[in-house]
Amino acid sequence: MARSSYPDIEIPSASVYEVLFGGLDDADLDRVALVDGTSGDETSYRQLIAQIDALAGSLAARGLAVGDRVGILCPNIPAFATVFHGVLRAGGTATTINSLYTVGEIANQLTSAGATWLFTVSPLFPQAAEAAKAAGIPDDRLVVIDGAEGHPSLHDLLFDRAAPPEVSFDPATHLAVLPYSSGTTGRPKGVQLTHRNIVANVLQSAELIPLTREDRVLAVLPFFHIYGMTVLLDFALLRRATLVTMPKFDLAEFLRITSAQRCSWVFIAPPIAVALAKHPLVDEYDLSAVKVIFSGAAPLDRSLSEAVAARLDCIVCQGYGMTETSPVTHVLPVGATELDRSSIGRALPNTECRLIDLESGADVEVPEEGPSAPGELLVRGPQVMTGYLDDEEATHHAIDDEGWLHTGDIATVDADGVYTIVDRLKELIKYKGYQVAPAVLEAVLLSHPDVVDCAVIGVADDDGQEVPKAFVVRRGDELDEAAVMAFVTERVAPHEKVRLVEFIDVIPKSTSGKILRKDLRSKVGRHAAVG
Repeated sequence: MARSSYPDIEIPSASVYEVLFGGLDDADLDRVALVDGTSGDETSYRQLIAQIDALAGSLAARGLAVGDRVGILCPNIPAFATVFHGVLRAGGTATTINSLYTVGEIANQLTSAGATWLFTVSPLFPQAAEAAKAAGIPDDRLVVIDGAEGHPSLHDLLFDRAAPPEVSFDPATHLAVLPYSSGTTGRPKGVQLTHRNIVANVLQSAELIPLTREDRVLAVLPFFHIYGMTVLLDFALLRRATLVTMPKFDLAEFLRITSAQRCSWVFIAPPIAVALAKHPLVDEYDLSAVKVIFSGAAPLDRSLSEAVAARLDCIVCQGYGMTETSPVTHVLPVGATELDRSSIGRALPNTECRLIDLESGADVEVPEEGPSAPGELLVRGPQVMTGYLDDEEATHHAIDDEGWLHTGDIATVDADGVYTIVDRLKELIKYKGYQVAPAVLEAVLLSHPDVVDCAVIGVADDDGQEVPKAFVVRRGDELDEAAVMAFVTERVAPHEKVRLVEFIDVIPKSTSGKILRKDLRSKVGRHAAVG
């Protein structure tokens, strides 16, 4: 067991709202908090807080009670910050939903979370309305931020002019957010993160991520994802930086906004790094203001990191975490240029780590020189979730009796406390930073009348990025690869699509019926992905 090499910090018993906005002075209030990257419209910290307070007051006046769950289905726009923090300010719990989800997936999350409200935007209204109806959310609690007939808008709620409520709850136990994650295996589960979890993680991150109030931060990573939620939406506001929102990734628009807004910090996932390293369009834009490219959500390869750093003349580093850890547990320090850029750096303050042998479960010893033997990474700290919603079995599988979260990732560590992820135990696929659960895709595939059996694994494409590949046992020979992919595409979110298909005679399984994914992985090399 090893504690972080950084001194512990004090974590106040306070709400997210109190920590992020309680210490603003007049100079801070008049700074720009948010910029709509598409239009250039600006929102000051003063305006943002006024909107948050007004929304909290309206929600309370309209019946939102402390502990009620509120769904947010919305892309990265400035209003997301108002809605998210307005819900938390009123004592509600925000369950953020992937904007790419299908009606069924939205309804499943709303129902699982017990959401009684849903906020969305007009482009997502059709699927939101159908999902809300399936989840029993009435029309007057389906808020369409930019307006839709028969539903309240954000403007309506802000102009109720109701005073923000006086709420009381224990930050250590009261849920702030309820994002969904597949954990190490299986279907998505609600991850219970308290105000203390989120507060701890933004303050822990502040010790290692040297963002300042003079920085302009590009927010293309979705706020519904824990990485965007904590590291961008919350942490950037804590540091009084300016957050430049971008509703979806498009390379030309990404480059235009980064250049036009003179963004100094750009938080990305590895697939964006591929474009920054290789695409000729990059040379057409002035990216000289970029100081740091910070990657997360999936491992960043050393050669790719170095290629981006060389092309943009900036620092490239990465962090590591999980939805279950709010999410950050490790960060490669920006200034520590002597460290291996493929490592995830050191553990945050207040964070303990262990590596355990995959066979014996014994602790892996830290050598005096070089990397240790590989072992599963376990973490413990104030950022670790309280558990999965209504799923004690999954919670006990993830967090042992001593409070150690088993990450499912295999890592090494050196004598300086620098960790490197080298493999993954978990079956979860990380496609462009999004989580894709093989079990979900396998269930869809098995619903096809001509699919006898199947298995899905992640494989590396030509750029070294992970994509979902399906191994299919078919009935007859009429079913082809295109038909399989089209069948899945119609039933899942775009990031969950099967990108490669291979027909085989039998799916390898253990005597207990468990798919032997390692046997399937031994069959594949690198591929060019479809789509």
